[in-house]
Amino acid sequence: MSDARVHRTALVDGSVGADTTVWAFAHLQAGATVGANCNVGEHCFIENGAVVGDRCTVKNGVAVWRGVTLDEGVFVGPGVVFTNDLRPRSPRMPQAAACYEDDSWLVRTTVERGATIGGGAVILAGVTIGTFAMVGAGAVVTRDVPPHSVVVGNPARTVGFVCECGRTRNGPCPTCNAVSAW
Repeated sequence: MSDARVHRTALVDGSVGADTTVWAFAHLQAGATVGANCNVGEHCFIENGAVVGDRCTVKNGVAVWRGVTLDEGVFVGPGVVFTNDLRPRSPRMPQAAACYEDDSWLVRTTVERGATIGGGAVILAGVTIGTFAMVGAGAVVTRDVPPHSVVVGNPARTVGFVCECGRTRNGPCPTCNAVSAW
């Protein structure tokens, strides 16, 4: 963490890569991993076992729970909600305590390289958001999002496609010269 910039009010017990900035009141638990050249906004929480890859941006007020993996170059907008349990109960209730004695309840979520998640989106446990996909603000993602897809709404539905630079397209992109794969 020697080359990271960590605000004095942030609590960082996890691993932080070089050239990463962690802003005020963020909390990275021991066992959390944040890669190099990332930006972790104010009031973020990254739980033990969560993985944030290199060159990611996690905006203010996001909690990245255990079992969530953000691959390289992911953008997570402010107030995005991840989940990691499809049938949550308080483990303090005697009826549910046995369910939480191991990690069998944990449902993993992956956000693949270069994907974008708009502010206020909700990502249900167990989905994969494909490479360079774009999730619209406020969308509720209940199933996998194919690579390069744009999804919006509740539940999120595909409404178009984007290239690696983020422009909506169908064919060669004039900005990044990527060729359409669909």
